Amino acid sequence: MKARMNISAIEPKGYQAVLGLENFVQHSGLEKSHIELIKIRASQINGCAFCINMHTKDALKQGETTQRIFLLDAWRETNLYDEKERVILAMTEEITMISKAGLKEETYAEAEKVFDEGYIAKIILAIATINVWNRIAISSLTQPL
Repeated sequence: MKARMNISAIEPKGYQAVLGLENFVQHSGLEKSHIELIKIRASQINGCAFCINMHTKDALKQGETTQRIFLLDAWRETNLYDEKERVILAMTEEITMISKAGLKEETYAEAEKVFDEGYIAKIILAIATINVWNRIAISSLTQPL
């Protein structure tokens, strides 16, 4: 498969705007492990090989275990993820697959039990950001490095 285009070169202002959102997420106060779980899980759902490759490598560098990465697609079937991570993963799936039902009231209520409103807002922004990156990478056929 050949890449279609380099969007950052063709539309640098638009690409920089997305980078600005990414920069916000990276410096938002979200735990790095939470950010990487969001990025990997959304990328799995969206089938973004470039992003799965990048973010699994990043997660490993930050100390994530291979076992947790291997089982991420089946997170509901294992006890390897704590309560906060499980809420984040549920939010990631529901927001990424927004056409199915969006963020459910039950999931939001669970989030309110373990996070404050600001952290929930940052989680939502992180999920939205990786979904933008997935769509850019998939649409432009960006290949894993």
